[in-house]
Amino acid sequence: MQAAVTVTPSRVPELLLGLATVRPVFLWGAPGIGKSSLVREFAESLGLECVSLLGTQLAPEDLIGVPQIRDGRSVFCPPQAIARDEPYCLFLDELNAATPDVQKAFYSLILDRRIGDYELPKGSIVIGAGNRATDNALARPIASALVNRLTHVHLEASPKDWLAWAAANDIHPWVLDHLTDRPDHLWSKPPKTEEPFSTPRSWHMLSDALGSFGDAVDEQTLKVIAHGTLTPAHAVAFCGYVKIVRSRFGIEAILKGDAGWPSRTEDRDLLYYLAESFRGRLIKELPAAREHISANTRQTAYRAKSLLVQLAEISVEIARSVIASDADGNPVLPAWFLVEAARDMPRLVEARR
Repeated sequence: MQAAVTVTPSRVPELLLGLATVRPVFLWGAPGIGKSSLVREFAESLGLECVSLLGTQLAPEDLIGVPQIRDGRSVFCPPQAIARDEPYCLFLDELNAATPDVQKAFYSLILDRRIGDYELPKGSIVIGAGNRATDNALARPIASALVNRLTHVHLEASPKDWLAWAAANDIHPWVLDHLTDRPDHLWSKPPKTEEPFSTPRSWHMLSDALGSFGDAVDEQTLKVIAHGTLTPAHAVAFCGYVKIVRSRFGIEAILKGDAGWPSRTEDRDLLYYLAESFRGRLIKELPAAREHISANTRQTAYRAKSLLVQLAEISVEIARSVIASDADGNPVLPAWFLVEAARDMPRLVEARR
């Protein structure tokens, strides 16, 4: 299902309060962005127990129950997990990953809040959640009859929301500080290949691992856990950030001329991170139009070209990444600066083609 309108995590409790208390809701979103946690926290805020059913682990009889003979007639007895006397939150996680028969078994429970003779206690709420087919996750098409029984809310990752949550939930300072500087690294689109990718959940996993190993974690172990949880480029950048924390290198020192680019082969992750920071600084400080260039900006541009030349002497590829276009092929640095870079650095221009 495609999202026409998306919401950030901070808006979900308000929406669920207005929607889930009167009608079943389905929460869509990419893996690892906190759908399950949001539902559990919402249920807790209402004082309701959250009963989770995982769509991929259910068979139809797990919902309908098994028949028993009473007074010569068969009666279906719903499972104890569902048949409760007190109101609760029924959370149908990975609902759209369930088989068609299981999805069909949910119809009456979702719309009529009933299974056989059992009816959900008044005050209960029903919330489903699942990934989209475009997330390269296990997801099956939902029949129109089921789609029409739910109100659909599409969730997107929000660095602002997650950083606010992380600051209050003991996320490791390295993770918190790095994502404060690089909020665009919080989430990346799930890859088509089998490899780790960055999500709020995977950054939380990395934080837990760092807490387990401690700040004295050695460089090789850091690389293993970073590359085991994050998108490869994000893992390299994070390891580079940790090296900055532990060393004399820093983009401020390089810009001021107090330090040079690290040139050792083993410092390539650090060099990559510094180049990313350098690119971000140029995007922020260089104006789009030449007529808006101040004396200080002219000095910044002159220093930037000199640093690009020095960077290219160590790695043309990394220097090229500083002036590269975005994923859609659009330049991110001002045209006037790129023209001057093209004039002064033909090697970089050649590499960009």
